[in-house]
Amino acid sequence: MSKSMPKSDTAIALPAIAALRSSSRSYSHSHSRSFSQPPHHDFSSSTSPVHGARAILPTPTTMTMSLTLTRTRSSRCSISRMEFDFDAIDEEDSPYPEVRASVSNIDDPDMPAMTIRMWFVGLLLCMTSCGLNVFFNFRNPAPNVVPLALVLISYPFGKFLAFTLPITTYRIPLPHLPRRMLPINQPSFYPLRVLVNYLLPLTFPRALEFSLNPGPWNIKEHVLVFIMANVAVTPPYALNAIVVSEVFYELKTSYWFGLTLCLATQLTGFGLAGLCRRFLVWPASMVWPQNLVACTLLNTLHAEDEDDGIGMYGGSGPGGKGMSRYKFFMITAFASFIFFFLPGYLFEALSIFSFICWAAPNNVPVNQLFGVRSGMGMGILTFDWTQISWIGSPLMVPWWAEVHIFAGFVLFYWILTPILYYTNSWQLAYFPIAANSPFDRFGKPYDVSRVLRHDDTFDEDAYNNYSPLYLPATYAMTYLLAFTLSTCVIVHTLLYHGKTLLNGFKRMRVEADDIHAKLMRYYPEVPDWWYAIGFCVFFALAVIAVEVWDTGVPVWALLLAVLLPMIYILPNGFIFAMTGQPISLNLVAQIIPGTLLPGQPLANMVFKAYSVQTLAAATSFVQDLKLGHYVKVPPRATFMVQMIATALAAFIQMGVKQWIFDNVHDICKPEQTSQLTCPHNQVFFTASAVWGLIGPVRQFGTGSIYHPHLYAIIIGVFLPLPFWFYQRRYPKSWVRYISTPVVLNGVSAIPPATGINYSSWFAVGFLFQYLVRKKNFAWWSKFNYVLSSALDSGTVISVMFIFFTLQFPRKGTITVKWWGNSIFTETADWKRLPLLDIPEGGLEWGPFKNTVAATAAAAAATVTGS
Repeated sequence: MSKSMPKSDTAIALPAIAALRSSSRSYSHSHSRSFSQPPHHDFSSSTSPVHGARAILPTPTTMTMSLTLTRTRSSRCSISRMEFDFDAIDEEDSPYPEVRASVSNIDDPDMPAMTIRMWFVGLLLCMTSCGLNVFFNFRNPAPNVVPLALVLISYPFGKFLAFTLPITTYRIPLPHLPRRMLPINQPSFYPLRVLVNYLLPLTFPRALEFSLNPGPWNIKEHVLVFIMANVAVTPPYALNAIVVSEVFYELKTSYWFGLTLCLATQLTGFGLAGLCRRFLVWPASMVWPQNLVACTLLNTLHAEDEDDGIGMYGGSGPGGKGMSRYKFFMITAFASFIFFFLPGYLFEALSIFSFICWAAPNNVPVNQLFGVRSGMGMGILTFDWTQISWIGSPLMVPWWAEVHIFAGFVLFYWILTPILYYTNSWQLAYFPIAANSPFDRFGKPYDVSRVLRHDDTFDEDAYNNYSPLYLPATYAMTYLLAFTLSTCVIVHTLLYHGKTLLNGFKRMRVEADDIHAKLMRYYPEVPDWWYAIGFCVFFALAVIAVEVWDTGVPVWALLLAVLLPMIYILPNGFIFAMTGQPISLNLVAQIIPGTLLPGQPLANMVFKAYSVQTLAAATSFVQDLKLGHYVKVPPRATFMVQMIATALAAFIQMGVKQWIFDNVHDICKPEQTSQLTCPHNQVFFTASAVWGLIGPVRQFGTGSIYHPHLYAIIIGVFLPLPFWFYQRRYPKSWVRYISTPVVLNGVSAIPPATGINYSSWFAVGFLFQYLVRKKNFAWWSKFNYVLSSALDSGTVISVMFIFFTLQFPRKGTITVKWWGNSIFTETADWKRLPLLDIPEGGLEWGPFKNTVAATAAAAAATVTGS
């Protein structure tokens, strides 16, 4: 609301404006100034501020200035005396060009956010999507309704509601105390006077005002829908533990156990995330690259670009006309939608583009090095955006992080893994170089059922008569790096971020506020005790889940399970916020219960689900808090949306799961007619049996084949030290840019990712994040993140369209049979052939040490005798 000032205030206001100008337009609530937007910018419309625009300060004609504790109001106008040149004010924006390219540095505090239509659109789409994703979770193959797709669907939905709903403001009178109940004059008795003053405001007439249509559909409503989708549409990780216990271990559980466990695992991380805001949300250095793509897409939909002369292919010359980001988005999204029909359905060889393997289909080393499905991906080329963006969009991750990740990939998977494999270390050469499952000594996928008793406990005799568990080369390398990372990331965080952590715990400012943090100071923050109460309540729910229902998890183990994400939340957050690559607790969260609670697969699953999901949920919540920070959404609105959407989604998700298992015949069976074979749950079952039954002691203990992996834990402690000491001695050397956890963690997506997902990802990243950014920064700033979101959006819609129209009908029999869809299936890469054949009788181990030699001797004796 604009307020004018009396002439007497003009002399006071002008020096204040000069001071404001000299401070680069930063402001503080402690100065008691309230700003409103200039009248020539209509922020109530759907047009959001264009990114990169100058941070617009209020003119003196449109602001209420109060240099004292009392605001001065007057009906007199002094427009002519208060105008001055805003172009002379310097730009204030984020110090990071990636953020400047995608996030607006201005805000309209009056823009509505938590509207009734936002709740209607968000809850309707998110609850429907979370139910669909639970169904898809049990099917193979299946698409996935991703939050980015809901951003696109909710936009026309919101615009339609803004066009059709009445704009009337409704008033609902609220009850108030009759004035006659209180004395007219102030009582002389002090306690009574205090009571009267306390009750007096309750005698004023009040009303609850709301509108179904407070104005055009705006960016703050839209981002709240996206935040709702981020936390609600993904199936809960604990669902795997529930399904596996029912189907594979035949332990009957109830709906209420599943609901309690899901709520606990989903929302304990919510409380943990809120307590980390001062470290992971408020500092400008915590960029969160994923949010830059989302901000760009949202600003593209809601902003009107000025014509800056930059077109699709760069500058259009003097007097030329550029292209708006919205038009660029629509063109590239439609093009990616159409193009994906080639690698996704009509010409699948463009996706599995192992052209070198096609020329030598039976040469195993060539297929292992250049293969796409089970190889190292040295061929680099693929034309499938889903392959390129498997580990994240290469247009999103900063260039320095991409260099770290690819350097780690080359070092560990293009150099070290082939050396170990071709020297047959740990007997790796008898198995495929890359696979998603472990093997037995006969070269077959490990059959967990052979080491299970009827009561689902470990059968040691059967294990000794069957086989130890062998890992393919990429799996062995993944575990080796995971052991190293478990200690390296903690030491690195203490060395490089120790001062930041100490200041944060002292409630001191971690780093200077950027423009976004300054603008967010307008809104009241969520108190830390809100998050602390949430953490305690949902941890209590977890205690109820493991105590009321017989899970075999003692409370002390549950405390240990929640301690792991508490330790790793800040190291994980620092790495994720700067590189876009999260850390997973999968390995540690399986080894600890496997060691402390041996032979109890259900306890192992519950421990793992609680620990892994708490960290993943906390990271997701922090990411959304940063997204709200970028779009200037009131923090309490973000808090409400995250809490309510996650809680309601748990009811829907468990209801859908219960309905499917009550009504679908042969669920999770390989021969299920609707292909509801539960592929994710089978992987989870294998992991639970391996770590909960066989246990880490047999897998990595003394005398085991993989015992050397444990020494990686010690190496991880000392790995960051040389780089830290060197950069302390030479602070301007290139060593200061090295981050050992990023090198180790960047390749953690293998498996199920393969080499092509990294090599093609880096090639595209090199093109856009280095070459284009260096040669044409203006084009990169305007279109890079728009291109990323357009490729993601168009491809997601194309995947779902192909699935529901061509793959799902007629049980997948609608196919295109020709060379382009079959050539890659005739290679050793596709067949996952190993370098060496398994000897007759299997590999030697333990009680079968001399089996192979005895078998060979017997065969030779038979031949000699004959």
